[in-house]
Amino acid sequence: MTDTTARALLRDLFDAALAAARPATCLAPWIAGLKPPRGRTIVIGAGKASAAMARALEDGWPHPLEGLVVTRYGYGETCKRIEIVEAAHPVPDERGRAAAGRILAKVQGLTPDDLVLCLISGGGSALLAAPAPGLDLANKQAVNRALLRSGANIGEMNTVRKHLSAIKGGRLAITAAPARIVSWLISDVPRDDPGTIASGPTVADATSFADALAVLERYRIEPPAAVLAHLRRGAEGGIEETPKPGDPRLAGTELHIVAAPQRSLDAAAALARARGLDVELLGDSLEGEARELGAAHARLALARRIIRPLVLLSGGETTVTVRGNGRGGRNVEYLLGQAIAADGAANVWGLAADTDGVDGAEEIAGAIFGPDTLARARAAGCEPQAALDNNDAHTLFGTLHDSIVTGPTRTNVNDFRATLVMP
Repeated sequence: MTDTTARALLRDLFDAALAAARPATCLAPWIAGLKPPRGRTIVIGAGKASAAMARALEDGWPHPLEGLVVTRYGYGETCKRIEIVEAAHPVPDERGRAAAGRILAKVQGLTPDDLVLCLISGGGSALLAAPAPGLDLANKQAVNRALLRSGANIGEMNTVRKHLSAIKGGRLAITAAPARIVSWLISDVPRDDPGTIASGPTVADATSFADALAVLERYRIEPPAAVLAHLRRGAEGGIEETPKPGDPRLAGTELHIVAAPQRSLDAAAALARARGLDVELLGDSLEGEARELGAAHARLALARRIIRPLVLLSGGETTVTVRGNGRGGRNVEYLLGQAIAADGAANVWGLAADTDGVDGAEEIAGAIFGPDTLARARAAGCEPQAALDNNDAHTLFGTLHDSIVTGPTRTNVNDFRATLVMP
């Protein structure tokens, strides 16, 4: 297999994973099985896939509906009955704050005859920026920036976010009660935990104010004074906690995961087998420091004794502890760590990319490496280890023209990683 063929194969596997997570494909059976209510149908949503989900719903739902969803800039769709608002991600902005407030207003004063249909996907935490009473948008922005640089995993980050919010951690659901609430979720989190997807606006929350304080302490984050006072007041019982499992106000809620990382990995695996490759699935919920996981997967690939081409597939969400001033990106950091550990091995290629098309804050999904990546980088004046130490893998892969740029994918089932090993 030539280098060009290997790279094309890896990209085909990534495209197959994306196709399996398209909202129009995933939602069709759920739309067909949903009966209209006697009252109103209110559609609300947030996330990088929410606008595409709204478009799929409009196209397949002939009954009356109205609503509002908020998505990332560039991820909007044209809808006739559902308003689409674009806002900032991963650090929230005023448009996201205003949209979250309007979403809360839309679900107030409903009856048991009404249906609230929630279209939730990854990215919703930043996009649903409704600060808790006593906090403002600047407080949330400061905490978000610190969490993103800290190395905290998504569950830890969302524990904090839930306790600084008027809408996350089940608060949206209790605002909409006693209406029937149906949430369709596209999962971008390890183990598909509904309470972690977009910080679970319609899901009971098992975490506490004390847990949120512990996360900030664990990662040595010094939040704004108002944030620290708010969390301490909550931990002391001075602020109502998020609704917990068993809360009767959540009795009318339904949760359905309509797309998840495993489905996309299975689609890529089916294509790989059809192309004559052996497949090893490493899991859809892998976490850990990105560069360390990349190096571990390189060692795993080099240790395999094979007689046919093999592809190692995995998903999940790694973390990056930012120590440099580069352009970031957990997928390219994973990939550069893998390339360095592979050390120019003639039989190993790798691809890592985020299925939402955005790795870190870059409009780049990820990258591909091959046997000649390190040599080409050095010839171009880029020292791979220095780039990794500076959290600047995007610059290295961009210099080599090995970045993967998809544009807005309008879905999000977390990271996709494929390592090709030749005999």
